[in-house]
Amino acid sequence: MFRRVLGKTLGLVGYTIQYGCIAHCAFEYLGEVVVCSGPSMEPTINDSDLVVSESLSRHFYSIQKGDIVIAKSPNDPRTHICKRVIGLEGDKVCTSSPYDLLKRHSYVPKGHVWLEGDNLKNSTDSRNYGPVPYGLIRGRICLKIWPLDAFGYLQESPNGRIPRDD
Repeated sequence: MFRRVLGKTLGLVGYTIQYGCIAHCAFEYLGEVVVCSGPSMEPTINDSDLVVSESLSRHFYSIQKGDIVIAKSPNDPRTHICKRVIGLEGDKVCTSSPYDLLKRHSYVPKGHVWLEGDNLKNSTDSRNYGPVPYGLIRGRICLKIWPLDAFGYLQESPNGRIPRDD
């Protein structure tokens, strides 16, 4: 009796560990569903929107300007941020607010990206904490799934802050 209970318990623990490892690998290397909070990406992503984040772009270094990414916050690694990629390493970016009279520019250093929210008046982003290391990016948002009336691929930046490669 004891052996049978012990065997079933160990079998259950084994399956739990196996499925936990599979789930970890799926979330780490494939993607996940994310609930976004805060006003920094409005009107593109609103508070409590559900989005799908894929991780393959991060692993293959195929993040591009204009992509919306989930990254660990440089200010607090326990929280995640959702921002748009404005500049990649080597790009010249405007580091001042679009409402400033004097414009300041800087180059994005190697291994970093420049992230900004679409809601420029209400976003804490690279204009506050500087370039973000590429290693802090967790994934690229590819699809909005909630609310249902906004289901689909995400739109271009509403404020035109993404420089064009000419």
